[in-house]
Amino acid sequence: MNALHQHLLDSYRSAQHGTPPPPRPGIHDWRVLRSVRDHRRLMKVLRGVPVRAARPGGRARS
Repeated sequence: MNALHQHLLDSYRSAQHGTPPPPRPGIHDWRVLRSVRDHRRLMKVLRGVPVRAARPGGRARS
């Protein structure tokens, strides 16, 4: 079963129970990736490893 099949099954179940439907697959991927990046940067700081400053384009790189 892939993510789409699971989403369809969960949507059907939520409709049967009158609960709100689950979020679409992949809707929070960028948020998860950003939080992983931030967590890795925090662990570097706690270990005393220098972290690069933000790039001129405004996007930071770890």
